[in-house]
Amino acid sequence: MDNLILFLNSFLSYLLVMAVIVVLGGVAIFIGIKLRKNKNKQLEGENATRVG
Repeated sequence: MDNLILFLNSFLSYLLVMAVIVVLGGVAIFIGIKLRKNKNKQLEGENATRVG
């Protein structure tokens, strides 16, 4: 029984680490997309002023 408890403890510990990594990755992707959209909007504005 002790081995099962130790196994579950280790498993849940790694599961928690994986969940943290997934959340951080999701946040990084969200920030990256937001920054890229802002940069595209800035570049569109600059091109519109040059052409017009």
